Amino acid sequence: MGLVRQRLPPGSFAPRIGVLLAAFLLLVSGCGQQAKLPLLAPDAIVVAFGDSLTYGTGANEEESYPAQLARITGRRVVREGVPGEVSATGLARLPAALDEHQPRLLILCHGGNDFLRRLPKEQAAENVRAMIRLAKDRGVEVLLIGTPEIGFTLTPPEFYAGIAKQFGIPYEGDVLTKILRNGELKSDQIHPNAQGYRLMAERVAELLRKSGAI
Repeated sequence: MGLVRQRLPPGSFAPRIGVLLAAFLLLVSGCGQQAKLPLLAPDAIVVAFGDSLTYGTGANEEESYPAQLARITGRRVVREGVPGEVSATGLARLPAALDEHQPRLLILCHGGNDFLRRLPKEQAAENVRAMIRLAKDRGVEVLLIGTPEIGFTLTPPEFYAGIAKQFGIPYEGDVLTKILRNGELKSDQIHPNAQGYRLMAERVAELLRKSGAI
């Protein structure tokens, strides 16, 4: 007997190809999706919360990244940075700062002193998560900045990116690495100078624009 070849009706592959194409496009769009933030009103208050990097150690107060960010964005940015603070102390301090300022957005940059003191990274990660949950439970949006570990690569631990993905919040993970690798942008081994803080403010402002906040 000869081989019988069954002919499929024209267009029978079209539905299957369409489903595969739709799945591929969904995957591609998801990979490049930017976390979004609500538009910040001109009178909205932003709290920049962290340690010495937020305080502006290594530069004058008006040269700190919160002060420069305020000038770039035209929003009020409150500087809530405490030099030397570890993430556990920051977590304990955050509720009072949120109560006092009633911000629409929290810019969180914390954990660096945990790394300097060789405290467990898991503890720092959980404290950062807890700060984000605390803000979100109060209706405050969050933008996260990763703090590098001191070492050969000067890169933030991977948990920052994972936390940003977990909560669906904008994340800046490169700017402090760039600053700390460039002697012209820092005042000492772990702090930016005025020019470095300017770059930090510019990168945060760019992320705010991309996320739709400004």
